[in-house]
Amino acid sequence: QLRLVESGGGLVQPGGSLRLSCAASGFSLKYYAVGWFRQAPGKEREGVGCISGSDGKTYYVDSVKGRFTVSRDYVKDTVDLQMNNLKPEDAGVYYCAADRSTIVVVDAVKGTPVNMDAWGQGILVNVSS
Repeated sequence: QLRLVESGGGLVQPGGSLRLSCAASGFSLKYYAVGWFRQAPGKEREGVGCISGSDGKTYYVDSVKGRFTVSRDYVKDTVDLQMNNLKPEDAGVYYCAADRSTIVVVDAVKGTPVNMDAWGQGILVNVSS
């Protein structure tokens, strides 16, 4: 069973930064496209951004463009989400998910219901003063 584990969440003040990491258990993320998603209380889960499985191309939703960055750490075999200039509306449970198909991951981030190979359990990000 493919499993993902998120780390790095916590409490941060508005305008602050956090870096989340997504690691795989039992497989390597090198060959997978990875997306980040979030769910605020009382709201549906939404896509944040993703990175392709081959050429490192990234895609972001409009609300986080210029503030969030998805990148790979090939040494640690993780996919990280750097979040800068955080706003209260960025708070929620953040999930990473992986699939062999970049198209599937991009569609998922855009909001298309798709099945993906692996999901993490989620990690809480709280943005509050």
